[in-house]
Amino acid sequence: MVALPRISRLRSRRPTRRTCLKALHALMIPLTFWFMIATPDFVREVFGPRGAAINSDIALVFVTLALIWSLDFFLRGLAGRPGPKLSPRLRLFHRILHRALLIGLFLVPVGGFLLGLTSHRLLKAGGWLPIAPPMDMERANEIVGTLHIIEFYTLGGLATIHAGFHIWRHVKLRDNALRIMAPKVLHRFL
Repeated sequence: MVALPRISRLRSRRPTRRTCLKALHALMIPLTFWFMIATPDFVREVFGPRGAAINSDIALVFVTLALIWSLDFFLRGLAGRPGPKLSPRLRLFHRILHRALLIGLFLVPVGGFLLGLTSHRLLKAGGWLPIAPPMDMERANEIVGTLHIIEFYTLGGLATIHAGFHIWRHVKLRDNALRIMAPKVLHRFL
C-alpha cells in the first residue's frame, strides 16, 4: 500500500502567490487585447453566428480571471513594492496605477452583471451561465452598455500606460521591472 503524501509536502509544492499572479498576468494580456479589437460586431462579421458564442466563452474566462485577481487584491493587497529606484512621486504613481487597474478589473464583471440585469432577455455567459435575472430596463441598459464600453477601453488605456511605465523602468532605470511578472523561461530575453 502506498502512503499518502503529508499535507506539509503538498503545501510545499503549491505554487506561490507570485507564481499564480504571473500566470494570471500572462493570461490577461492576450484576453484584454482580444476584447480591445474584437467587438461583438467584429466577431459576428468574422466568425458568423457562432462567433458571438465564442466571444461569450472568452468573456467568461476573462471575467473569472478578473474576479480571482480582484479577490486576491481585496483580501491581500498589492503583491509587490514599487522598487527602490523609483522616486517618491513615481512610487505613488505606481501604487495608484496598479490599484486603478485591479479595481477596473473588478468593475468589468460588475458592468457585465448590470448589463444582464437591465436586459430584456436572459443573457448567459459562455452560453450556459445566467448573468442576472432580466429586468427589461431599456434606457438603463443603454446607459450601462455605454458605461461598460467606456470602462473597458479606459482599462485598456490604463493597461497600456502600465506596460509603458514598466518598459520605461526596465530600459531607463535598468531595474529588471519586466522580469518581475515574466516567467523565468523568458528572463534570458529581458
